[in-house]
Amino acid sequence: MAKKIVSDLNVKGKKVLIRVDFNVPMKDGVITDDTRIRAALPTIEYVINHGGKAIVFSHLGRVKEEADLAKNDLTVVAKRLEELIKKPVHFVNATKGKALEDAAANLGEGEILMFQNTRYEDLDGKKESKNDPELGKYWASLGDVFVNDAFGTAHRAAASNVGIAANVSETAAGFLLEKEIRYIGGAVDEPVRPYIAILGGAKVSDKIGVIEALCEKADKILIGGAMMFTFLKALGKNIGASKCEEDKLDLAKELLAKAGSKLVLPVDAVCAKEFADVPGVVKSVDALEADDMGLDIGPKTLELFASVLAGAKTVVWNGPMGVFEMKNYAAGTIGVCELLANLKGANTIIGGGDSAAAAESLGYADKMSHISTGGGASLEYLEGKVLPGIACVDEL
Repeated sequence: MAKKIVSDLNVKGKKVLIRVDFNVPMKDGVITDDTRIRAALPTIEYVINHGGKAIVFSHLGRVKEEADLAKNDLTVVAKRLEELIKKPVHFVNATKGKALEDAAANLGEGEILMFQNTRYEDLDGKKESKNDPELGKYWASLGDVFVNDAFGTAHRAAASNVGIAANVSETAAGFLLEKEIRYIGGAVDEPVRPYIAILGGAKVSDKIGVIEALCEKADKILIGGAMMFTFLKALGKNIGASKCEEDKLDLAKELLAKAGSKLVLPVDAVCAKEFADVPGVVKSVDALEADDMGLDIGPKTLELFASVLAGAKTVVWNGPMGVFEMKNYAAGTIGVCELLANLKGANTIIGGGDSAAAAESLGYADKMSHISTGGGASLEYLEGKVLPGIACVDEL
């Protein structure tokens, strides 16, 4: 069944609660990347342009103690939203209470209200993160309908998504969440084949569920990043001083046996004698010495990946191919970006996290069909898990 989206709602004159994901990176009180704020603009604009009263809220960071409140204050985010949307944003520095209730009650059509970090409620028994029923009920009382546009938190049942949804008459997905459902959900449920997955990152343990699910659904799974060495060692290869999860070798063997020829491992690596941004040496994975540390996939691996990707119709990528933050070990990740950017007629989906950051920082974001806004959520979605933040949205 298709999910209801914000454009299916009659929002005119209604107070529309909009859960967004404004969990943006900050440094010294300054937003360093406003991508997530920009991503929510179409949903907020739809509501206010159709006579709705937008009540916008988000979490920011983690709040475990009093000291976390100041550094995770959403005031600066509200100001940035105001600049981007080019309309006043009335910010209430509270998550409960009369000031918030009055501001919501007095909101006019086409106006925007934003309130303080939902995780401020975690200071008193993790009420937000643990989906306290009274908190969800309270936030629901501030509005008439609920729009969830926060995919980054969709894999967690919280008071600000599932809790509110349980206490309002109508719940819909925002345009951003709808796009995640369409692309990632589409890759899970009805991928256009050939369907190729590219998995990188440091740990096999982070990707176990995804690899197992993809063994059933994908046509090929290309492996890169530090986790490739756990697989290579499981095959009996000498990986030198490369990173390896020794306690996951048996699991790697099981995954290799289960995947068979679907799993494609690198044939060469860029190595160094130390973990530092120094020029590396390309070596076959069969020729690593005891003090060699593999920090990126090599050029022959990129050629292999290119041959597997030729003609692909659906490609999902999660995790960098090497230590891409170091310029000497970024070539593999850049190469994968280039391969995907040049694929004709394919749905290219980047599953959030470091691979999304890489595509954006390397200038390839606009060449991809979809870049997910949630790393953890996209991984769980690719596993085929039911995400609470999507399940709570009404079906058409």
